[in-house]
Amino acid sequence: MALILAYLAAALIGISLGLIGGGGSILTVPVLVFLFGISPILSTSYSLFIVGTTSLVGAFNNYRKGFVSVKTALLFGLSSITTVFLTRKFIIPAIPKHIVYIGSFDLTENILTMLLFAVLMVAAAMAMIRSSRKEEPAVVENKKIDLVKLLIYGVAIGLATGLLGAGGGFLLIPTLVLLVGLPMKQAVGTSLMIIALNSLIGFTGDLGHFHMDWTFLFKITAIAVIGIFAGGMLGKKINGDKLKKGFGWFVLVMGIYIISRELFLK
Repeated sequence: MALILAYLAAALIGISLGLIGGGGSILTVPVLVFLFGISPILSTSYSLFIVGTTSLVGAFNNYRKGFVSVKTALLFGLSSITTVFLTRKFIIPAIPKHIVYIGSFDLTENILTMLLFAVLMVAAAMAMIRSSRKEEPAVVENKKIDLVKLLIYGVAIGLATGLLGAGGGFLLIPTLVLLVGLPMKQAVGTSLMIIALNSLIGFTGDLGHFHMDWTFLFKITAIAVIGIFAGGMLGKKINGDKLKKGFGWFVLVMGIYIISRELFLK
């Protein structure tokens, strides 16, 4: 029964991505850790592959509809992809298993990973809850791109993706709308391509550091990809704003639970 629930949750990763776009991949690491019993660090690696592959499928669908700015994706990717790869290749292996003792509390690599991920979940949840209350931002035609800001944002999102295995769509979409001036639909499609590039190239930085269970990884990824198509069909029948707000509250509760669990319940 527990295994069935775990596979249903894996499908929910894809369904949420198909339904709401940015923010859906935030479920991947908690599903892998709590339902499949995989260590947090290895879960961030698996998450990169799962999120990267499912986002690539979503990006391809959007590209066929003309909703992907390849130039913007590659420009943004100059800094974000490099940052993700370097983070996975050099920073992750250098993090000690036991970071610091605070009294009787042992801050381990796994606990720190889950705490940082929970903070990211809370931030993503707040962004989803707030965005469901607002109108779509106005697009500035022929907006001049601030390359310095774009590179800085790329490094920041690349660092978050590299450390935690999350795509960062909730950060990417407003950045592409407000900083680059893309229309919302094009921002969603372009963000999926950036997430795919970040995640899959970042995943290659893990090769040699972890023992990968490829059978399990391909199985979960296939379930998530099927979920994307299911989510896309459901999205035509469900109010997106209400769904995004409800999903945001769910992610917020999960984030608070993880913080409480890691600090007080263990």
